[in-house]
Amino acid sequence: MQFLTEKISKLFGQFLIWRVRNISQQNFVLILAMLVGLFSGLAAVILKNAIHFMHDLLTKGFDLTDWNYMYLLYPMIGIFITMIFVRYIVKDDISHGVTRILYAISKKESNLKAHNSFTSIIASTFTIGFGGSVGAEAPIVLTGSSIGSSLGRLFMMNYKTVTLLIGCGAAGAIAGIFKAPIAGLMFTMEVLMLGLTASSVVPLLLSAVVAASVAYFFLGEGAEFTFLLEAPFELNNLPFYILLGVVGGVVSQYMTWGTLKLEKRMGKITNPYYKWLAGGFVLSVLIFLFPPLYGEGYDTITAMLSDDSSAIVENSIFYTFRSNNIAILAFLVLIILFKVVASTLTNASGGVGGIFAPTLFLGGVTGYFLALLMNELGADLPVSHFTLVGMAALMSGVMHAPLTAIFLIAEITNGYALFIPLITVSAISFLTNKYFEPHTIYTKRLARRGELITHHKDKAVLTLMRLNKVIERDFLAVKADHTLGELVKTIAKAKRNLFPVLDKEKRLIGVVTLEDIREIMFKNELYQSTTVQQLMTVPPAFIQTTDLMDDVMKKFEDTGAWNLPVIEDDKYIGFVSKSKIFSAYRRVLIHFSDD
Repeated sequence: MQFLTEKISKLFGQFLIWRVRNISQQNFVLILAMLVGLFSGLAAVILKNAIHFMHDLLTKGFDLTDWNYMYLLYPMIGIFITMIFVRYIVKDDISHGVTRILYAISKKESNLKAHNSFTSIIASTFTIGFGGSVGAEAPIVLTGSSIGSSLGRLFMMNYKTVTLLIGCGAAGAIAGIFKAPIAGLMFTMEVLMLGLTASSVVPLLLSAVVAASVAYFFLGEGAEFTFLLEAPFELNNLPFYILLGVVGGVVSQYMTWGTLKLEKRMGKITNPYYKWLAGGFVLSVLIFLFPPLYGEGYDTITAMLSDDSSAIVENSIFYTFRSNNIAILAFLVLIILFKVVASTLTNASGGVGGIFAPTLFLGGVTGYFLALLMNELGADLPVSHFTLVGMAALMSGVMHAPLTAIFLIAEITNGYALFIPLITVSAISFLTNKYFEPHTIYTKRLARRGELITHHKDKAVLTLMRLNKVIERDFLAVKADHTLGELVKTIAKAKRNLFPVLDKEKRLIGVVTLEDIREIMFKNELYQSTTVQQLMTVPPAFIQTTDLMDDVMKKFEDTGAWNLPVIEDDKYIGFVSKSKIFSAYRRVLIHFSDD
């Protein structure tokens, strides 16, 4: 076995050398991008088929007009299986897939663990197939990105290329699920915040197109929800679309706030089994009372696009009132309120899934509700149009991804007749939500810790820098009771012109610089009478080892200092110099930049 491993390793090494000699870096990146797209598309096909198979197997034969008590069991069973799989087999946190990708790009040299290439598929199949109220998009995006990261590291690509391949995996995943390659490209740019440059746009497009083609080949032309747009956009409905944009922004804020708030509350339960019992029980009851919360919810979206209100209230107590528009409106309001609770509890109690599908679902319900309400008040609005545009509104608000929302809905509807309302609603929803919340659900956790890469090049470079890489530790320390004579002897052995003054517990109490004693260092009569304590000064600021590089730079700007001491638990560690930071900044900038 060892001989075989060594033989394979040798052959692979020879291939790498042959590749460098015969295939240019640019062309090889394009080949890798297509491979990432191929595997991402296959992963999307496998996951969607697995979820649909399990969903059909569990719900086949359900009476559509009556309660189905299995809804009380399925979600808890699925989450329990997922929890056991993650806890005892994977032994790693695979939730919050997009946040995990952003963290890897920011803090882990774009290194995603290889098991993410398949573990998210298995876990989310059980979670969603058994009715967990989340989506498969985030797990498959993590899968695609992990494939890109693994291939990049396998072929020993640098940070820039591996990051690009992560983006290719994400673009391929979205394109594969929705058969929407442009939406996949926009998702990578807006959500993963990978800037589009001449060297990155072609690999991303190739990956997205290959993944979409794979999905077409195995799944046919149908998407998660397919709607052929026939009725044209009417300009006199524009005020209602503007209203939908505002409402969508408010509902987006509710979703962001509610998700993070409930996550925090569930996080206080430390025992995973208690967390499963509490969250799973509430989730199961909600799904039992409101069956549209079961699974991803795309069946409900299809029913709304067809304006089939009776299909929306199937298996619920509201089915009796399926012909009463007021009852339907009340049911939709409750769905909007409880979908956020259901999706958050699914993940918080041990399930694995994303908020992409819940966002689309909530947007569709919001648009459908507004159209029904306005029609009840005397308007004549196309409910299918408002359902579609509502999905774009919520995606723009929750994910801060208006371009992704616009192109996703446009590609799914096989036309751009709704381009004006899509742009209008997406922009208004985005701005409304941005007013209340500068970060998305994906990025807020990282932004709080200063671990988020953004389109702002300076902040992105500072995020990639590591404080421990710029700490200098070769300074000779002195004590406060040392005499000037002893200090001069230390200076004679030193290579630096800065001397930290430490007490017995190695705590920094001051600094002495060569400039401070230049005028008296050769006056022998002062050698015994003058002490270091008389010569030292207190630094204008201290740097903690836990400080973010953005905060470190601000301390240098505020103090005007050239060197600042670093402390940890009140103990002296070393110094950071402005020149060292500038040198590291330049290296990272070159490493980070595409051009």
